Amino acid sequence: MTELDPVIHAAARLRITATLAGLDEGDTITFPRLQELLDMTAGNLSTHLRKLEEAEYVAVVKAHRGRTPVTDVALTRRGRRAFEDYTDSLRSLLGGTP
Repeated sequence: MTELDPVIHAAARLRITATLAGLDEGDTITFPRLQELLDMTAGNLSTHLRKLEEAEYVAVVKAHRGRTPVTDVALTRRGRRAFEDYTDSLRSLLGGTP
């Protein structure tokens, strides 16, 4: 039986990863925009991003644009590969059911 990645499998992290996977490789999204798209609180999103960052699936970059602090989020290559493996595993599991 195929194992699903527990880092991605949590519902909130799956939503985050799927949203980031929809971006072109190398593209980023701002934290507030991601929060808006997913309708998550800042604290909840931060907690799940930290878990994904620890697994090196996402990169979170804090910078300033002028005097305004900005946090950009992107899926790493490792994260994109993990998401592809996750979706392949899920398809395999679903294909095995009657």
